[in-house]
This record gives sequence, C-alpha cells and structure tokens, in this order.
Amino acid sequence: MQFSDLSLSRRLERAEGYACIQFVDARRRLWPESGACWMERAGTYAAFDGIDSPITQTFGLGLYEPLTADSLDAIERFFFDRGAPVNHEVSPLAGVETLELLASRAYRPIEISSVLFRPIEPASAESATNIRVRVIDSGEAQLCSDISARAWSHDHPELLGFLREMGIISAARTGTLCFLGEVDGQPGAAGALCIHEGVALCGGAATVSELRRRGLQSALLRARLRYAFEQGCDLAMMVAQAGSDSQRNAERNGFRIAYTRTKWTRAPEF
Repeated sequence: MQFSDLSLSRRLERAEGYACIQFVDARRRLWPESGACWMERAGTYAAFDGIDSPITQTFGLGLYEPLTADSLDAIERFFFDRGAPVNHEVSPLAGVETLELLASRAYRPIEISSVLFRPIEPASAESATNIRVRVIDSGEAQLCSDISARAWSHDHPELLGFLREMGIISAARTGTLCFLGEVDGQPGAAGALCIHEGVALCGGAATVSELRRRGLQSALLRARLRYAFEQGCDLAMMVAQAGSDSQRNAERNGFRIAYTRTKWTRAPEF
C-alpha cells in the first residue's frame, strides 16, 4: 500500500514540476523571444513562462532540501528580475519551517488544491462502442488544441485565444502525449498525459459542451491509464481545486487525496 508521506510527495511534485519546465522549454522553442526559462535551486524548480502565466511558479519548495534564506533569495530574484510575482506550490510535507520562512516575508495564500493519486492497474472496463480515444497524430496538434480550448472556454469565451496557445505548447512539450476522444467519429474531448519516472500526470481533460455526459471523460481517463500501465508507470496523479467537481470525479475513479496543497504568492519588488 502506498502511504501519503514525504517520499510520495517528492515523486508527485517532481512529476508536476517536470511537466511545468517542459512546457517552458516548449514555449522557448516555439517563441525564442518569449524569455521563457527555468532554474533549479535546492531541489526546487522555478519556471518563468511570462508575467501572467499560470505556469510561472515553483514546485518542490522545501521538499528535497531544507529551505534557507539564501535559497529563497535566489528564487525570488529569478522572478523579480523578470517583473513577475513569486508563486510557490507548497506541499504540507515541506514542513512548518518552510511556511515560517514564507510568512516572515509577507507571502499570502491564494489557492488551495488537492493532489490525488492512485495505483495504475490493467484497465478492467471498456468504453461504449461508439466512443474512441487515441493519441493524436503529428498533424493534429491544432485540432486537439481547438477542442480543448472550446471545452475550457465554454463559460469564459474571452480566454479562447489564450487556451488555444496553451494547447499548442502542451502538444509540443517533451514527455507529454495528447489524447483525443471521439463520439461516432466526432472529436469532442481532449486530455494530456505527462510521464516522469513512473508517475503519470493526467491533466487538462475537457469535453465540449454539446458532447458532455456521453462518457468521454471516463473513456479519456481509462485510455491514459492504460497507456501509462503499458509504459511501466505505477502511479497516476491528478490535481484539482479542493472540494471541486473535478476532485469528486477523480475520487469516483479510484483516486484518493495524497495531501492538500497551498499556493503562496509575493508581489514583485520595484
């Protein structure tokens, strides 16, 4: 049985941090002038993807080495020199000492999320015969991005362009596979899978409004877990807003909460 402990938190946070820095590398390849970059300090990944990007943050703070004032100084300079706030995703397994240091520097909490995991086993259920889920072909990145953007922007159409760009970068990210779900041959759902050292990070799954409640989300998850099992992964993970529908859906599919994580922020200094 896998317990929720420091060892598990290190694996999960490293997997998500890896996905984050690969996103930054993909943006830099696509748009060299973007200034996207990342650094590692004291086991912490710090990624800059633009001042307002949700990717601009750290992962693993205080998990791999005790956080010191000098290390935090260097991480803060990385963001402040680029005009960005400092955002840290902090696992509770980082300990009270990490939180005390953040509190001493006037950080404040802005987000709470549930990190969920489950063992990966052979798939036991099949999708309906009219549903097909597959890894996208090399020329389908735009299609997958459009499906994902339409699905996520249903309630916020002003984000459509931003979400399409995010989808294109995700498709170009090293270590990530994009999956497309179809009903009767009609593309209607998309999701990503990022694999790192035996951990399969399932993220970004969404279905267009007109094809919801047809089984596409469950089929997407099963297909990604099946692929991850075939690649030798032993753990799957997801991250959801604490108490959200996404968290409940994950729990219905065998995921359990490893820990509740807090994002802390500090405004840039001018």
